[in-house]
Amino acid sequence: MAVDFNAVSTCEYADALPREQFMDYQIRSLWQPVPAISGPAFTVKCEAGDHLMLHAAIYRARPGDIIVVQADDRFALAGGNVCAIAQKRGIKGFVLDGTIRDLSEVRAMQFPVFARGVIPKPGAKKRVSPLNEPVNCGGVRVCPGDIIVADEEGIAVIPENEANHAFDVAHARAKKDQDMSLDAWQEQHYEKVQSTLTNLGFTEK
Repeated sequence: MAVDFNAVSTCEYADALPREQFMDYQIRSLWQPVPAISGPAFTVKCEAGDHLMLHAAIYRARPGDIIVVQADDRFALAGGNVCAIAQKRGIKGFVLDGTIRDLSEVRAMQFPVFARGVIPKPGAKKRVSPLNEPVNCGGVRVCPGDIIVADEEGIAVIPENEANHAFDVAHARAKKDQDMSLDAWQEQHYEKVQSTLTNLGFTEK
């Protein structure tokens, strides 16, 4: 049975992944309420000022993929029609280290786009780069097939060969928190804080 990586919040994946696997917080959902998506990365590198390879990728990514793009933010990488075609082809969403346009159309179709923002001016279609090679998106190295988990808390990148283990760790953390009352959590938290303060030499004034 396929794993639903959105069964737990990206916060739970903090127990399973180092900080380096979480993207820059400025890459976020461009519409509310924030969708939660997960799936394998189809990686794209767009050269500066160009969006050709993202437009090529929407016809090559598989249903269920999330297209992850390394780009700049000076020109829009995509607009409403590109997002509509991606949605029609079963692509889960875009995670872009860049910008889009036609936000009202994207919001109306409820297509998940996590990006740095919007800008009206589109990029060019002049420069070719390889598809499905490692890229840097939001400060994280993303390889083809890595699992992307994006929600209102942020975006986690889970290396493909660690995906099931990371989910198990995150799920266990979520279950532990769900099974503990606030009073019990507070008691445990208080003891941990006080013992840490004591061990670090903190004294009350």
